[in-house]
Amino acid sequence: MFLKKSCSALVFLGLSLVSAGICAQTLTVYSAGPKKLSAELIKGFEAKTGAQVNLYQATAGKIMARYMAEKNNPHVDVMISSSWGHALSLSQSGDLLPYHSPNAQHVPKRLQGPGYVAQGAAVLSIAYNTDSKVPVPHSWQDLTRPAYAGQVTMPDPAASGSALTLVEGLVADEGNKAWTLFKQLKANHIIIPGANKAALAPVLQGSRSVVFGAVDYVVLGAKAKGEHVNVVYPKEGTVLAPRPIMIMKSTRHAKLAKEFVDYVLSKQGQQLVAKQFILPARTDVKALRPGYNDIKFLHFDLANAAKDAVKTKNKFAQIMRD
Repeated sequence: MFLKKSCSALVFLGLSLVSAGICAQTLTVYSAGPKKLSAELIKGFEAKTGAQVNLYQATAGKIMARYMAEKNNPHVDVMISSSWGHALSLSQSGDLLPYHSPNAQHVPKRLQGPGYVAQGAAVLSIAYNTDSKVPVPHSWQDLTRPAYAGQVTMPDPAASGSALTLVEGLVADEGNKAWTLFKQLKANHIIIPGANKAALAPVLQGSRSVVFGAVDYVVLGAKAKGEHVNVVYPKEGTVLAPRPIMIMKSTRHAKLAKEFVDYVLSKQGQQLVAKQFILPARTDVKALRPGYNDIKFLHFDLANAAKDAVKTKNKFAQIMRD
């Protein structure tokens, strides 16, 4: 739900101080977490500009669904997703306002588009409970071994944009071998309990030992709070999951929306991103975890993958149902 009352709600309540001018200084942001980062970015932006921000916080799938449901009467000005595919599809459909922030000069070109840019990026990893008795895994394929039977969870690609990116990357890299891998994981009694937090919860609780495709910053954050978990970046490579920030073409507050993007990409904004163990989009802002040059990445055509996203999700779901 929105964290602040909209101008229309305040007018309804009869607050005479709310004028059209004040409403023009209210920005609506839909964000796919993490909650603490969203709150800190908004707090900093409001302090800097004097503007107000209405925030709707949910999973990437839910914020996209809300946008589509409201498309005839859109409310959102800026969207932050955990799915790069959302940015690509919205750009292709003409839903985004083209904007290139001057603060994006230190963001790699592959993390930019005509109407979107990475706020930061996650890396998909293997997360494991350090108190568990299973061996420390080193590759995706390790998790198909008998030692991990009934011990593995995975986020659902239908609910997690980052999990979908991982499936797309593995399929792009290995083709049918990747689908065989998922079949082997199914045979090894993997469970797909929901989005990222739902997949991590059984491992934190100790009822399962390993997450296939954990969002690394979530695990690193839990580790920093004292949870007995750690991450492994598989030796055969993994995928980068950029988190796009984009301005909707339907915005009525384009100037303020651009200022918000500028703030998120400022050094101050990027340091807030880094504090959550997310890779900052800017390469001149220090990451507080393994960085772009420390991990082996699988490189694939994200645009082509986005075109086949529905087919990919359906095929994965079919494997896990069979």
